Amino acid sequence: MKTRNNILLPRAQKPLTILGENIRLARLRRRYSMEQVAERADISRPTLHSIERGNSNVTIGAYVKVLAVLGLEQDIVAVAKDDILGRKIQDAGLIIKERAPKINVRTKTQSSKPGIETTD
Repeated sequence: MKTRNNILLPRAQKPLTILGENIRLARLRRRYSMEQVAERADISRPTLHSIERGNSNVTIGAYVKVLAVLGLEQDIVAVAKDDILGRKIQDAGLIIKERAPKINVRTKTQSSKPGIETTD
């Protein structure tokens, strides 16, 4: 089966690379070998190696499994939690526009019966 290469812009690849490096450092601080983490996360060692390199072809589920092995699975919840841009966009759409005052220009009002008009 041929794998597909996802080409990311540097702006999108950089956070993945940083995440991979942080995962690698967390593993080393805990003195876990790659084999131990891969076995506990139920992934292959090459997949773990790809995660630590920040490879975009690895599923997010594999990243979460490794974070769980390292005790860091709650960190994934922080992703996009404080969406400043999204809130600004939402708030811009929620601006309440004040309605212009209603002007009554009619001097005649209609009665309940059609064809009959009354004057004020």
